[in-house]
Amino acid sequence: MITVYTDGSSRGNPGPGGYGIVLKSGAHRKEVSQGFNYTTNNRMELMSVIVALEMLKNANSEVVVYSDSKYVVDSIEQKWVFGWQKKGFKGKKNPDLWKRFLQIHPKHKVKFKWIKGHNENPENERCDELAVAAATGGNLLIDEGYENVGGGLL
Repeated sequence: MITVYTDGSSRGNPGPGGYGIVLKSGAHRKEVSQGFNYTTNNRMELMSVIVALEMLKNANSEVVVYSDSKYVVDSIEQKWVFGWQKKGFKGKKNPDLWKRFLQIHPKHKVKFKWIKGHNENPENERCDELAVAAATGGNLLIDEGYENVGGGLL
């Protein structure tokens, strides 16, 4: 069983942003973060989930993802994203990231759980710290899917 905590941050929306991830499996723990020059909070929330799932080495891993993003959790758990996919993501934001999510999602057995943000959950708080530090730090990448295609719409 792999437990994943994720969070995204944007300093301005849009503005500089980042994501933070904490992966836990048994006694193993890994923290990951990355910042972007110009993006949105929702993109960073979704990017954190995608990157975490892409990092998993073994196919069919059992994973529980904890996120404080209703946008991400509800889109997946309510199965909205699968309807968007059938309609070619017409009029939906962040289709590049949702398509990337849909490539990695079936490779694992993933459950999503929403947790209230800034509610003293140590792992969620750590993800927030990582995301904010990444957004305000150096080495910011370009969010190609946002900056180069007009605000995340393809």
